[in-house]
This record gives sequence, structure tokens and C-alpha cells, in this order.
Amino acid sequence: MDTFNIIREAHKGFGYLILVAALVFIVALLMAMFGYSGKISKLLKKSTLFTMILFHLQFLIGIAMLVFSPGLKAALESGTLMSDSYNRVTFVEHPFSMLVAAILLTIINKYLKKNETLALKVVFMGVLALLLFGYAFPWAKVFGA
Repeated sequence: MDTFNIIREAHKGFGYLILVAALVFIVALLMAMFGYSGKISKLLKKSTLFTMILFHLQFLIGIAMLVFSPGLKAALESGTLMSDSYNRVTFVEHPFSMLVAAILLTIINKYLKKNETLALKVVFMGVLALLLFGYAFPWAKVFGA
């Protein structure tokens, strides 16, 4: 197996872990939001931390995948990086959306460490991070063939 395929399989495997972590995070976030006290639970803190760590690891693996990607090199050489919709989504929109989601999760994690009650802005950032993740997640590649 060559380097690119190993990195691609690791990236795909982490995708499954992130789906589970994101699901636990959103459930914990909504439980804290709709709870009577609005207090930040240990589950929310730990799920945010774990999801953030997985997002960062996944992003680093994705950057390594971009470096070794024959598709990116071909798109750059042919000049179709932005004109071809597949190349644009794969090599520009997907990494950028995931980067923004990772940054938002980092901000949320920092907020949760310092505060005891949940603010609506944190919920909005969490939902936005998961919407960006859902938009950029390659559902067909992970669950398809």
C-alpha cells in the first residue's frame, strides 16, 4: 500500500469516530441547553474535548492527505481546481469547512472550561460547527462503496 492510501484509510476511519463523537456532543449540548439549570455538565465538557481532539487529528491527517494527493496535483496542473465542482468541493470547500468547524469547537471548549452555565452563543457555535461538518462530510465516500 502506498502512503496516500494509508493516509486515506486513516482519514476515513477517523470519520466514523467523529460521527459518533459529534452525535454525543450535540446530544450533550442540547441536554444542557434545554435542561432546567443550563449548567454545563461533565458529559458536555468531555464530549466537547474529545470531539475537538478528533477534529484536530482528522484535520492534520487531511492536510497530510492533501500533500500526497495525486488528484490535487492533477487539478493544479490542469488548472481545474476551482472550475471543476468535484475538485473544488474535495480540495477547497471540504478542508476549509472542516477547519472552521475545528476552530469553532476549540472556542466552545475554551468557553466551557471557564464557565459554569451555557450561553446561547455557544449553542449557536456548536450547531454551526456541526452544520459545517455535515455539509462538508463526504457521506457517499464514507458510507458508499
